[in-house]
Amino acid sequence: MHSDNTLTANQQRVLDYITEYVAEHSQAPSLREIAEALSLRSHSSAQDYVESLVRKGALERLPQHRGLRLARRAESNRPVLRELPLVGRVAAGSPILSDANIEARYAIDAALFRPRADFLLRVVGLSMRDAGILDGDLIAVHRTPDADDGRIVVARLDDEITVKRLRRERGRLLLLSENPDFAPIEVDSRRTDTFAIEGLYVGVIRQG
Repeated sequence: MHSDNTLTANQQRVLDYITEYVAEHSQAPSLREIAEALSLRSHSSAQDYVESLVRKGALERLPQHRGLRLARRAESNRPVLRELPLVGRVAAGSPILSDANIEARYAIDAALFRPRADFLLRVVGLSMRDAGILDGDLIAVHRTPDADDGRIVVARLDDEITVKRLRRERGRLLLLSENPDFAPIEVDSRRTDTFAIEGLYVGVIRQG
């Protein structure tokens, strides 16, 4: 038998959206934003869901504008989900996060990665095998154009996206594999038209 506090699938969907919105904006979404984001029929449908979540103790009302907050019980027990785009094949010359490059989106626990993950990338090949990154894995990437020596990075090299360890030595910039079968790649860091760091590797998600 279900408890009176058990959430329906749609109530859970609304709560997940509010949780993610609060994590990113430090305030609750409006009823209009909830309705639009979740393709609800109207603002009143969003209000009905919010009222039911308040009754079930998942949300608490506050007197001010956008006066909702996650119940303390929900804050302590529920992960904060962040929707991350999965980048597929990147078109030549296009920004890595342009819509044309995004295959899907996944809701991921925001606390899993530090610094935060901004997108996911599917690994092709075994060049990073000895770092525990295997063919078919999804890696979490923090978007940044800079990286310290020795970090694993996602880099754009001649319009190809690659995952390698960054090494600076004696004025040279190298991209190193974690597999002895693959030779180091030396790049000209001054050629911003052919080389750019797209982000830092911050974790791996193995499917299946």
